Amino acid sequence: MFRCAHVLHQSPLTASNLLTGVRFTVRNGTKSGRRFYKQEAYKPVTMNDLPVPRGSWAQLHALKQRNYNLTLAGGLAFTGFTAFVAYQSNLIVLNTTPDLKKMNIRTSVPEPASTAESGAAPDDVAAASPAPAGTEAAPAAAAAEPLPEVPAHVPYLLVGGGTASFAAFRAIKAKDAKAKVLVVTEEPHLPYMRPPLSKELWFSDDPETPSTLKFKQWNGKDRSIFFEPSEFYCRPAELPERENGGVAVLAGRRVVKLDVIKRRAYLDDGSEITYDKCLLATGGQPRSLPALEAVRDKVTLFRTIDDYRSLEETMRKAKSVVIVGGGFLGSELACALGRKGKQTGLTVTQTFPEPGNMGRVLPEYLSNWTTRKVQAEGVQVLTGTSVKSARRQGDAVELTLDDGRQLTADHVVVSVGLAPRTELAATSGLELDDTHGGYRVNAELEARSNLWVAGDAACFFDVQLGRRRVEHHDHAVVSGRLAGENMTGAGKPYWHQSMFWSDLGPDVGYEAIGIVDAALPTVGVFAKATAKDTPQAVVEATGEGVRSETEQAAESLPQTAPTAPRPPRQGEEYGKGVVFYTRDDTIVGLVLWNVFNKMPTARKIIKEARKSDEISELAKLFSLYDSE
Repeated sequence: MFRCAHVLHQSPLTASNLLTGVRFTVRNGTKSGRRFYKQEAYKPVTMNDLPVPRGSWAQLHALKQRNYNLTLAGGLAFTGFTAFVAYQSNLIVLNTTPDLKKMNIRTSVPEPASTAESGAAPDDVAAASPAPAGTEAAPAAAAAEPLPEVPAHVPYLLVGGGTASFAAFRAIKAKDAKAKVLVVTEEPHLPYMRPPLSKELWFSDDPETPSTLKFKQWNGKDRSIFFEPSEFYCRPAELPERENGGVAVLAGRRVVKLDVIKRRAYLDDGSEITYDKCLLATGGQPRSLPALEAVRDKVTLFRTIDDYRSLEETMRKAKSVVIVGGGFLGSELACALGRKGKQTGLTVTQTFPEPGNMGRVLPEYLSNWTTRKVQAEGVQVLTGTSVKSARRQGDAVELTLDDGRQLTADHVVVSVGLAPRTELAATSGLELDDTHGGYRVNAELEARSNLWVAGDAACFFDVQLGRRRVEHHDHAVVSGRLAGENMTGAGKPYWHQSMFWSDLGPDVGYEAIGIVDAALPTVGVFAKATAKDTPQAVVEATGEGVRSETEQAAESLPQTAPTAPRPPRQGEEYGKGVVFYTRDDTIVGLVLWNVFNKMPTARKIIKEARKSDEISELAKLFSLYDSE
């Protein structure tokens, strides 16, 4: 185009020449016009007439070549990215024998009439499709090869079916809507929440509660113990073929070994599963006492749905029960069974070596107050004692304590803590923490490449409080959610300070955060409680029974202004208050006693490492005297 324009410019018949070629003359006094064209010799176009580039010809060539290389590189990158996406989506395969199941292609048409004989569910059989036009019909619909119950490969494998696992697959699906997640759990149940097992379920008057596992929260609202209904999940066999992904639960199975290099899991029935990303959320198992091994059939180690159902059935027939342990779970069960015993005549005795209920967590004065609360529920509390031996006495159990006293009961419930489930460490070459127990993980909760740990079994590094291992519901939720996000590539560190809570019925409860150890120095600020300062009241205000969910729901509630603490009044009990735990003059933990919806404030105090000399000012933030 440029050359054509240049040739026209050199041509003699240009517009300027045409205009200059017009002449006018005057003849005989009149004006007459005579038009003619100026003729010029044709001059051939030469190389000298072409435009000269800026710079040298070599520079122009280099510029053109660079632009070409950039265009070529961009095209190759786009082609490579497109091929990678297609390969990851199973749209193309690189081997000579493609996996037709991953490509959602059936190799044969199933026989619809075979369901009754084979015992398969109707969902396992696909409808027969007619033969394409122009082809001969098949002699008979051949039976499709049944899908294996255990998928050969899953993108996301979660070992354990508890709260951490549930939080993880919810986070995974939030980041990757088409993710395929397989949960392998030893329990025969879908993922469920554990706190109601020792709280609300025991306060239900419905005789069908053990079978339905539905309960009323403190505000009277009905709720199921299961996180999701069964319709939410798909069958493990169909998970690989689901185009939009899903979550499947392989119940009653146990992972016995992991090959973290080949990313392969080995199950107790000999099955093998390869994975892309794996989470260990194995939780913990209740500790027992060697002194009770002789009467093991009369002992309940309380932890699961089956433990609750078994104990509930036993309590219908038993006349007496002994609860060994004075921590969170033991004290909650003592209050629940004690209140139930007032109606049925059941005798409840609780024994533990501490000087008071929850004596390892609460300061002595508050622990003693809690013991009086448990006794008021009809429980005989024996403090400072341990079980020395046990023997059968007919259908009952006789316990001998270390102070020589003997207790006779129809059943014994043991609640003396948890041991993290870490059996896979020995078979899979994973590192354990010698001090705290559990799998050692980095700040992103990763134990090895493509292997994360969350919940009770994770020993993580807290940037404020050092390396820790936590055994509470909120930690399982938060760590499971973070692990799920990191499995999708988030790469987030664990910064959250998880909380835990305990309710001694609908009237008394507390929330705690950080390191709460009765051996640490404490400073408590208390006030008189009102009708609004109870677990039941906070559930009624927020509509949530799980305290970590209550905390989120309470963010929309009106907040009161800080008030200054005052000296205690005559006859005032520990109705509500805040206990500050200090270490090296730094606040490392808080217990909010019948004080709710203030956990964000407590979490900020821990995060900022506030000093003990600031407690009088910090106590104002909890507005203890506003309702008086």
